[in-house]
Amino acid sequence: MVLTRILLLSLLLPVSCVTVEPNPPPPNVIVILTDDQGYGDLSCHGNPVLRTPWLDRLHAESIRFTDFHVSPMCTPTRGQLLTGRDALANGAMNVSSGRTLLRSEIPTMAQEFAANGFATGQFGKWHLGENFPYRPHDRGFQEALYFPSSHITSAPDYWNNDYFDDHYRHNGEWKPYRGYCTDVFFGEAISWMKRCAERRRPFFTYLALNAPHGPLYVPQKYREPYKTQPDKVARFFGMIANIDENMGKLDAFLRETGLRDNTILVWMTDNGGTVGVPVYNAGMRGKKIDLYEGGHRVPCFLRWPSGKLGAPRDVSELTECQDLFPTLRDLCGLEKPVVERFDGVSLARLLRGETNGLRDRMLVVQFSRMNDPEPKKGDAAVLWKRWRLIQDKELYDLRTDPAQTANVIEQHPEIVREMRAHYEGWWSQVAPRVNEFAPVTIGSEQEPVTMLSPCEWQDSFLDQSRQVRAGEARNGVWNLKVAVRADYEISLRRWPIEANVPIASGVPAYEASDGRFIEGKALPIVKARLRIAEVDEARAVAKEDVATTFTVTLLPGPVQLQSWFLDAGDQPLCGAYYVYVRRK
Repeated sequence: MVLTRILLLSLLLPVSCVTVEPNPPPPNVIVILTDDQGYGDLSCHGNPVLRTPWLDRLHAESIRFTDFHVSPMCTPTRGQLLTGRDALANGAMNVSSGRTLLRSEIPTMAQEFAANGFATGQFGKWHLGENFPYRPHDRGFQEALYFPSSHITSAPDYWNNDYFDDHYRHNGEWKPYRGYCTDVFFGEAISWMKRCAERRRPFFTYLALNAPHGPLYVPQKYREPYKTQPDKVARFFGMIANIDENMGKLDAFLRETGLRDNTILVWMTDNGGTVGVPVYNAGMRGKKIDLYEGGHRVPCFLRWPSGKLGAPRDVSELTECQDLFPTLRDLCGLEKPVVERFDGVSLARLLRGETNGLRDRMLVVQFSRMNDPEPKKGDAAVLWKRWRLIQDKELYDLRTDPAQTANVIEQHPEIVREMRAHYEGWWSQVAPRVNEFAPVTIGSEQEPVTMLSPCEWQDSFLDQSRQVRAGEARNGVWNLKVAVRADYEISLRRWPIEANVPIASGVPAYEASDGRFIEGKALPIVKARLRIAEVDEARAVAKEDVATTFTVTLLPGPVQLQSWFLDAGDQPLCGAYYVYVRRK
């Protein structure tokens, strides 16, 4: 009877008296990825020379993954991070050679956050494709400020960019920016996040820095504290000191705007150590490009003050960057998933303290080599608990041998058998598409003029402007997809359009803000040749010609393009490093 009276009374209460808890706002997400900074390049990890006070503070406030793995090279890590898929499964497996393109049918983290109402922004290094449909603003980022390829001063980068007062692409269009590159990317990201906060819109920010990747250009004041070190080390540590300072500025912004508590901040690096390895490598063997621990074990810190994740602590479970996408999906409670399959697993329950550990798992680290781009079966590291199977011929027990000095493959045949069996199953899944090249689309409305650079030459490595200046005798095929039947103007150039230099001419050495670019070598070019579809045509190159242009009719569908610059004896000198395609 009493219960009945209470129920009747509740029905008579005015609606305004009923308290309804509002849904908490979703957290903002910031993922910061530095370039070529190793596990040992932090003072909180024991580096005896480098000082990183703001990153040390973040380390103290975060959950730290201490057995966290990426690819030993930058592009594969970026594709894995943004898709949750292994590099050989998503297509972005190399820094050049036509193998940087993230397969367009695989959704990205940005696409999923955008589908769930988040503003999405990318700042800095992209390196997953410079042409439609692979650019960041084609892959879910509503705001994108980036430079092409592997580093500032790469082959497709804006000519004579040098880290200071450079041109960057804003949503695909080149624009000039004042300041040092790292300062620009942090500053533009903070300004964009501030605008999002003012509109009360949650944001997903991907801040992928080019620093401390070479060339090692940095303002003098940052390398001054390390002047007793070799010059390269002083510059490298100076670049990290600048990153650290910007981390302090970011933290101040989050505090001042009240965003800090409900922002998930992830900080990590893209591969093992480089310049700093001789100073300190945290006791690990190997560096960037190696399959040993020093090539792919990196720091990863995650902070979310209001996320009820418990106290800052180390998490020693075997984890990888492919885990971050499903983890952030679960932490943010995204209700409209666009990805059906991950190779990584969600760490959300582990972070919330709902489980003490992950299920038993093996991981495979494999990518495409620069000098031998076709992935080979067995050229991998298999990771399982404390075990590391390297290229199917070396086994290390990290519990007793963290420096990987003693190969114990003969002593543990059962362990080797299980790890080999796992790799066999993994390889059988990726092998059918491992040599399937993603095509660049030409003739689309989204990209009226397509600049093809040598970075996308099939299995031919040329991604640096110094290689262009040196006139390296390299060539390769571009894999393309024609959007519509039309006449196309195809212009072959030795130098990019903004340089405006004749094909056969050299260029003088360039005094950069903090370095010097080598002289551009003149080549005895007298003829240009183009082959595409049914067309194979050569034309004379005059001394004053900055480009040789062909007009061809192309049908929709896949096609390959190749070009040559020839000398007076019709001998090939190199391919056209830059080809501009425009639909008439």
